[in-house]
Amino acid sequence: MFDLLITEQQDTPLYQRIYDEIREQIHIGRLQGGMRLPSVRSLAVQLNSSKTPIETAYQMLLAEGYVLSVPRSGLYIADYDRLFPTEPSRPFNSSPTPGRPEEPLHLPAPPTAVDFNPTSLDPALFPFRTWSKLLKQSLEHFAGDMGKYGDPQGEWELRTAVAQYLWSSRGVNCLPEQIVIGSGMAYSIGILIKLLPGLKRVAMEEPGYNLVRDQFVLNGYGIDPIEVRKNGIEVSDLWTSSAQAVYVTPSHQFPTGGILPYPDRERLLDWAAERGAYVVEDDYAGEFRYSGKPIPSLQSLDRRDRVIYIGTFSKAVTPALRLNYMVLPPALLETLRSMPYEILFAPSRIEQWAMYLFIEQGHWHRHIRKMRNTYRRKHRHLLALIALHLGDLVEVTGEHAGLHLQLAVKTRQSAQSLVKLAAGAGVAVYDFHKMWMGEKPIAEKFPNVFLGFAGIGLQEMETGIRLLRKAWFEGFSDDATP
Repeated sequence: MFDLLITEQQDTPLYQRIYDEIREQIHIGRLQGGMRLPSVRSLAVQLNSSKTPIETAYQMLLAEGYVLSVPRSGLYIADYDRLFPTEPSRPFNSSPTPGRPEEPLHLPAPPTAVDFNPTSLDPALFPFRTWSKLLKQSLEHFAGDMGKYGDPQGEWELRTAVAQYLWSSRGVNCLPEQIVIGSGMAYSIGILIKLLPGLKRVAMEEPGYNLVRDQFVLNGYGIDPIEVRKNGIEVSDLWTSSAQAVYVTPSHQFPTGGILPYPDRERLLDWAAERGAYVVEDDYAGEFRYSGKPIPSLQSLDRRDRVIYIGTFSKAVTPALRLNYMVLPPALLETLRSMPYEILFAPSRIEQWAMYLFIEQGHWHRHIRKMRNTYRRKHRHLLALIALHLGDLVEVTGEHAGLHLQLAVKTRQSAQSLVKLAAGAGVAVYDFHKMWMGEKPIAEKFPNVFLGFAGIGLQEMETGIRLLRKAWFEGFSDDATP
């Protein structure tokens, strides 16, 4: 099973784009015989469309023999070799060449009745039984490799599975050779620092992810803070900076939640190409979008190999599993191959094998669908509670994707005061003051706080929102804006 990324083309019907995309990917070998197509219903949800154009495209593929229908199971890609016997072998079958909301944010965690922690996930969603079974299977399946050290860049099987998944879900165009499996964002940034020795200054979103900023600062890099506005980083400000690289979270800006529009993405790539700079794309919450059509990754739009793509399993599975991945452009891959492999320290081979089996056996796609559905329900429930109990007293932003949202509270209290008032009522909310490089500016009309919803129950949400209204507005009416 795979996700399908369809680009926006106003002059072409959706059914034709779906048909053309699947047929093209069969021809070039990315979709191979035996792979199952997404169900009509799940693809309709993903593309935010009706079922009719998807059913039409699938019928066209069936009629031409590109896919086969298996009763009570679904549609599958027909055998590639039978359809295209003269095609050359495909890269995803090649043998290996020889040889956001990631890291904890150190947020305060006082004893509270309700904790809207933006970094928490729903523990009930972790597939305990499946993961336990796959750990056992990995030990049995790879028993012959237990006495060997693995590839420091990551297990080949997992890198192949990740490459296929990234293409189908985020449009990332890469080969397994370009992927480095790591143990978290700090590890990946540490590798990049070694691959870019001549780089002296890095542009960062302001506010932005402090762990990444701190990694660069600790290694002697200068930081150019670039203002974040409603839709993400202000790309025009990059032209006046002296940065040779920029770190961005374009699909859900951390922490404000803005989504970088397509024109700004193109301008960002133009800046990188003209300056000979690199864009570090952190797609930490790429799997979770709740409105509008899926937005392709920056890397999928890059035609000049200037994007370094980083993703994680932490948000979709569990932060307890220290696995992430980084996709290097070809030039940096060559630099990596010229360096001693001692700079790489891949995570546990056993966990890598288990994750490979998790993806290969179809558990990953089922798990992602389950996570999306659950978090979509929680997301809608939280928005409804805010509208019901806080109404015009607050403004919500950053709610279209990710696992947290930003709340502008219409009061003369500061964000820090709001956090303390909430804590006094037994509720934890966050102002993410560490995400600003300097002092948090007072540019906004109202103070902002942040609420996560993934790790909290529906009843807890209601209790928390009721308590917030009481703490922030009841008894402080002189400070609230009507």
